[in-house]
Amino acid sequence: MIDKKEETKVQNIRGDLPQKTHTYVAADGSGDFKTVQEAVDAVPVHNTADVLIHIKPGVYRERVLISGDKPYITLIGEGEKAADVVIINNVHAGAIMENGDITGTFRTGTARIYASHFTAENVTFANDYDRTGEGGAQAVAVYASGEHIVFKSCRFCGLQDTLYAKDGTQLYENCYIEGDVDFIFGGARAVFEQCEIHSINVNPEDTNRGGYIAAPSTPAAQKYGFLFQDCTMTGNNSDNTVFLGRPWHPGSDPNALGCCVFMHCQLGAHIREDGWKSHMGGFLSKNARLYEYENNGPGAAQHERRRQLTEKQAAEYTKEHVLGW
Repeated sequence: MIDKKEETKVQNIRGDLPQKTHTYVAADGSGDFKTVQEAVDAVPVHNTADVLIHIKPGVYRERVLISGDKPYITLIGEGEKAADVVIINNVHAGAIMENGDITGTFRTGTARIYASHFTAENVTFANDYDRTGEGGAQAVAVYASGEHIVFKSCRFCGLQDTLYAKDGTQLYENCYIEGDVDFIFGGARAVFEQCEIHSINVNPEDTNRGGYIAAPSTPAAQKYGFLFQDCTMTGNNSDNTVFLGRPWHPGSDPNALGCCVFMHCQLGAHIREDGWKSHMGGFLSKNARLYEYENNGPGAAQHERRRQLTEKQAAEYTKEHVLGW
């Protein structure tokens, strides 16, 4: 058994601090910082030790940027539930920046994460753009790009393009994700485990209004993309109106070959019988890697677009295989 002095010595050889660093954010000024971004800014560049940023309950109307040179950051909501700690903003794709440029989808994120080894627990990330402005309706709550990114018991709230899992390896455990159009999109290797995926109809009087859950843009050379495992699909939409997804080719890139699997999921009646949109931007869904395996619920159906994995194929789609951790 290693004693405390030896343990500290081993940690210092690794370049770590003897213990994790804790800082506290409170909007009322009772913590070390009043905003989450101030706490992130205080983390040293090229940090090699875990920094835990505890966020007291409250609504933090700000945008948070975690650059790629600040790994090992963890955001922890100190409320009883994720809804008690809300990081929120309302930037949308059509917004005009200070330099006169149009923001565009990829710069709208309320939280923009470029760092690896990032974790968030018990926090809500939201973009509450209500589509009253001019320009695109896209409004991202979280932009995530990095290796070993983990969200536990978090909420992601928005409408179009809520969660951009751009690239890298990402795990979402026991999370709630809501939106209406392509609200989980990107090219990451990402696992969604025991999550609630909630589709929104912003105009319930329009009973024909539907939407799209996933829009994977997985690179063709990448074996895995999105895996939804033991998740529940809910929504306020009418029956048979929401697609599981459609393949996204950014900039009409022919080398994007969307990969998405729904496995052991509970599908609500709002899921369309044909499952996947037949095309997107001129590219056909049948040429993408869009599959299901042993789903159930009223939204599970037999249709030529709803390709099922064999037992042997399904064995390859595990959390460990997708993430490589």
